[in-house]
Amino acid sequence: MFYGLNKFVKNILPKRLFYRALLIVAVPVIVLQIVVTIVFFDSLWIKTNKGMTKAVVNEISTFIEVYNDEIYNKNEITNLFSIYQDLNIEFIQDNDFNYNHDERWFSPIDRTLRRELKSRYGTSEFWFDTTGYKELIDIRIKYQDGYFKFLIPRDRVTSSSARIFALWITVPALIMVLISLIFLKNQTRPITNLARAAEKFGKGEEIEEFKPSGAAEIRQAGYEFDKMRKRIIRHLNQRSEMLSGISHDLRTPLTRMKLQIAFIKEKGLANKLSEDINEMEKMLNEYLQFTSSAYLEKDEIFDLSELIQEIIKKYNNDNISIKIPSRIHINGRKNLIKRCINNLIDNAIKYGDKVVVELSKNNNNLFLKVEDNGPGIPEKEYDNVFKPFYKIDKGRADSKSSVGLGLSIASDIIRSHGGNIKLEKSSLKGLGVKIFLPV
Repeated sequence: MFYGLNKFVKNILPKRLFYRALLIVAVPVIVLQIVVTIVFFDSLWIKTNKGMTKAVVNEISTFIEVYNDEIYNKNEITNLFSIYQDLNIEFIQDNDFNYNHDERWFSPIDRTLRRELKSRYGTSEFWFDTTGYKELIDIRIKYQDGYFKFLIPRDRVTSSSARIFALWITVPALIMVLISLIFLKNQTRPITNLARAAEKFGKGEEIEEFKPSGAAEIRQAGYEFDKMRKRIIRHLNQRSEMLSGISHDLRTPLTRMKLQIAFIKEKGLANKLSEDINEMEKMLNEYLQFTSSAYLEKDEIFDLSELIQEIIKKYNNDNISIKIPSRIHINGRKNLIKRCINNLIDNAIKYGDKVVVELSKNNNNLFLKVEDNGPGIPEKEYDNVFKPFYKIDKGRADSKSSVGLGLSIASDIIRSHGGNIKLEKSSLKGLGVKIFLPV
């Protein structure tokens, strides 16, 4: 039960830091306002109104008692009470007057009047209306063959300080919440900027000079992130420079070996040596492709459907079929996406006779599938084949011309775009590669 309640509370609470912090600030203010308002209305406003209403009812009763006394002139008594007690009094003869009460039960003024008049005159001897006049209250008391109609100023039974109190207690609260909004926005903005920078860096996008701001702890986190980012970029640049140098140094002797092979008269031996050199060049290109820096390329919006069609057209292979809707755009690094798709199609063609490329889209993701009818990969090896230089002994990956980097490169490119890649058994009984990319 406690777990279910805890889960329910977590679900209804806001997920973002800004709104959670605002909740922490706003809830105590609102609760305090409610408590103070209840205390005010219960102990001050209601009791004050009760006393004022009781005084008015006493004045009405006094008037009726004096009016009954034959020693006083009726008109003089009425005029005196009208002048000095601020009571507008009129006697109306009406034997059929209806004393049914239709007052508002939710109104504190109506409840107080009903209580005081009932205690003095019973349940069927009075009638009142607090809504018929804007500034007056109409009270009618049964008397002999008619009734007295009393028009009493509203401020004689209710205190106007309630509105002033409500104004003064609400306006400062709103000002406090507004100031809290401004301060919270300034405090959460640096965290949002840091998260956005970390997300862009994780996807391999170029980040301009990051300037930490905000509270001391947030600044410290920002400074450490910036140091880490610069160290990683420096490491990647050093790795790329080192491999570029190795590539340059290795290509020179390979070129000399190619020239020397051209002078070998035994063609069989020359062809074998030439194949070995070509394989070495291919392996070298795969190494460089795997370690090349993705940070040099910037994001752009491009038509993924058109890119896939261009890639497949270059293969000029009737065994490749496509299921691609037109005009599906994506924001990413075009050359890297192209390299990824090339690697997957190359891999599928190498081990299968038939290849199907399928693209689809929903509101949040793009789905790209590359399926073949080759021997497939054992399910237990699905995670291992994404590791760099990993080669399984059987079936698909048993190839001398591969160093086991095709799927590693594809996985690295997709994950740098915030997507995911996974393997499964294809509908063609071979291997299926499924890619998810956010849009």
